Amino acid sequence: MLLKADKNKARQKRHLRVRNHISGTAARPRLNVYRSLKNIYVQVIDDEKGVTLVSASTQEKGFEQYGGNIEAAKAIGAEIAKRAIEKGINEVVFDRGGYVYHGRVAALAEAAREAGLKF
Repeated sequence: MLLKADKNKARQKRHLRVRNHISGTAARPRLNVYRSLKNIYVQVIDDEKGVTLVSASTQEKGFEQYGGNIEAAKAIGAEIAKRAIEKGINEVVFDRGGYVYHGRVAALAEAAREAGLKF
């Protein structure tokens, strides 16, 4: 009997492996991405203090469109960049959360860069 590999466990292992090398500081916080089938969530985190500085997701009240596609990821990327710049955060470390840099994750990153975040 063959057992199917659990993709989320593999992603979590990749994420932990990457997190051993990167962390957010007050000067350059970590931009973390979590993607589910229907939504996408982004946080800017200062790991030294263990504090979320800014967050955005497709589940917020002002967001009306479907959250599980590339257009939604672009909108959230632009929104997180706008909120971070308002708080005085211009540079971040990008944490793709163990996901492949493709599709929604790449679209979110590109939109955040175009809106002014540096990473």
